[in-house]
Amino acid sequence: MHEPFTLLVSVYEGDRPEYLRRALRSAVDEQTVRPDQVVIVRDGPVRDELARCLDELCRRSPVPVTYVPLPDNLGLGPALDEGLAVSWFDVVARMDADDVAMPHRFEVELPLIADADIVGGGLLEFVTDTDDIVGQRVPPTDPGQIQRYARMHDPFNHPTVIYRRRAVLAAGGYGALRLMEDYALFARMLAGGARAVNVAEPLVYYRVGAEAFKRRGGTGLLRSELRLQNQFRRERFTTLSEYLRNVLVRGGYRLVPWWFRRAVYRPLVAHYSHGFDAGRVWGGRPPEASTERLDAELAATTSPGPGVPDPREWADPEMSAAGFWREQRPAGR
Repeated sequence: MHEPFTLLVSVYEGDRPEYLRRALRSAVDEQTVRPDQVVIVRDGPVRDELARCLDELCRRSPVPVTYVPLPDNLGLGPALDEGLAVSWFDVVARMDADDVAMPHRFEVELPLIADADIVGGGLLEFVTDTDDIVGQRVPPTDPGQIQRYARMHDPFNHPTVIYRRRAVLAAGGYGALRLMEDYALFARMLAGGARAVNVAEPLVYYRVGAEAFKRRGGTGLLRSELRLQNQFRRERFTTLSEYLRNVLVRGGYRLVPWWFRRAVYRPLVAHYSHGFDAGRVWGGRPPEASTERLDAELAATTSPGPGVPDPREWADPEMSAAGFWREQRPAGR
């Protein structure tokens, strides 16, 4: 018998109703183990179409929904902190508003959280169709690896994690380090002795837009990166040499041209996809690494599209966490 748990989702103006419906359907209706509460935080005003979608989802949900409408857009970290404040249960599962959970996600993670404070998993990247995989992120699974990775990368794929609310609050919650709030939180949790578990198995399909590589850089993200690294150094989470390495490598990654980030990413896609045993996910049919499809989408979008860009993709500098560096081996908006 598993502990009861809350599903925590934050929604903002830039989210699309059709993606949100698919995300909640996958994380609630289609799960082999359903959450006992859904918390939806509306992070600021939204357009009428999205407001109607939220109202419909709250009314038709097969499990109780706690709806938290925030009058202003606070950003992902503060919005999630507001959601944690109204969660009924100690175990909380995160879900982004445009991803797709695999049906067995919570069935896999809940037994592990019984002896842990945070549990994460692998994920598969897609652009428009979950049958068309363009990338894979496999997190470090050895406890020592998780600790080492945390000093240079976020060792957890945020859209896959479940954690204990008390451990998150003991670490100070998400806070307001925009675009880096999940990494900062998880680092504080690890520094405070949180028990961490990762499974290599992909549990979430993670949506990446055609602008993803362009948004992984820029001066805004660089500023957040430097704030994060300065915080790590002040708290002695990293050594001086680790700090200098991170500023050079992670900071430099934000400044290189987007086409270079794509060039680095393409061979990684091929490497991970060819080495991935997809039998459990695709019923024996291996996926194809659709780098050509992604290239075509990137070539067709030379300028940002309409609407509000998704800052979650900005917070994904090296395919997140351990995905860029694989010894064994995805924020929020």
